[in-house]
Amino acid sequence: MTRKEQEILTLIERNPYMSQQEMADALGISRPSLANLISGLIKQGRIVGRAYVLPEEDAILCIGGANVDRKFHLKATSVPGTSNPATVTRSVGGVARNIAENIGRLGHKVQLITVAGDDPEWRFIEEASAAFMDTALTKNIAHGVTGSYTAVLEPDGEMTLALADMDIYSELTPAYLEPHRAKLMHAKLLIVDLNCPKETVRYLQDLASSARVPVAVIPVSAPKMDRLGESLTGISWLILNRDEAALRLGLSITDEADWRRSVELLLQQGAGAVVVTGGKDGAMAGNGEGIAHFKAIETQRVEDVTGAGDAFTGGLLHGCLSGYGFTQAVRLGMVNAAKTLDSAQTVRPELNETLLTNELEELI
Repeated sequence: MTRKEQEILTLIERNPYMSQQEMADALGISRPSLANLISGLIKQGRIVGRAYVLPEEDAILCIGGANVDRKFHLKATSVPGTSNPATVTRSVGGVARNIAENIGRLGHKVQLITVAGDDPEWRFIEEASAAFMDTALTKNIAHGVTGSYTAVLEPDGEMTLALADMDIYSELTPAYLEPHRAKLMHAKLLIVDLNCPKETVRYLQDLASSARVPVAVIPVSAPKMDRLGESLTGISWLILNRDEAALRLGLSITDEADWRRSVELLLQQGAGAVVVTGGKDGAMAGNGEGIAHFKAIETQRVEDVTGAGDAFTGGLLHGCLSGYGFTQAVRLGMVNAAKTLDSAQTVRPELNETLLTNELEELI
């Protein structure tokens, strides 16, 4: 920035509602000259809106899905082709939203950017999420239907079938995000799930690269892997499972050597750090300093697998944001995932920063 641009920002910080003439008089320049300088600052993303409000620079923006989750808990092992006795529960979900709640509970300022219907389902999500994130950037589509996810769970907590209605996320376009460019450019971290259309992922990847904003990408499911472009440049963290990695790379991951090779290849495609999770087998994670296998943390029981992956991502990214090294950040994710497996909730309600730190010390 030039000295005059910095002086304009100083004036705006003191009083964002000054008129252009008042600012021009204070700076000793003409009003047209001031208008040109302000136009340049808006294009740079350094001021937002007609009141010249400065963008927040410490928010974490989570972009992607926010759903209503319905879980059918089978009372006995499933039998195909017939009616199976079950109980049903309803909760809030969605990968971006779940990660936002995990990180919000861990003490970070979080904003959720999603699209939803103007319906009772969205109001249910909004009310449940409000304590942990800002949902003001959500676009409500009058004739749209809020995303939903339905899982059928075996008595041991393992998922036997899941159904997802995510059509509304086709509205989460670059054109929708463009008015929020200043917020995106000044974010502390962008977290993007692949409910977003391919062109939106590319838009965010390019923006993150140009603005030097870290970005984490989470695929959601194997069928949505085609929303990642050929290059992973600009992605600070890519967090996916073995099936998703195998589909991306066009190879089978049948042993630890294949698993390690998958991380290596994804790093070669441009990602700054890669984690390929393997459920009970733990995770393989790597960055420019090397690749390591992390064993899964044993749990006494599995109450529900839904949300464990999002808990892993939330714990890991919390570790990165809080200054933990690579290894400890991955371990924080492993701990949070293990504890979430033992919870009936998609995001465990007792989670906070002190608890997670203590759990890491006890279990690692």
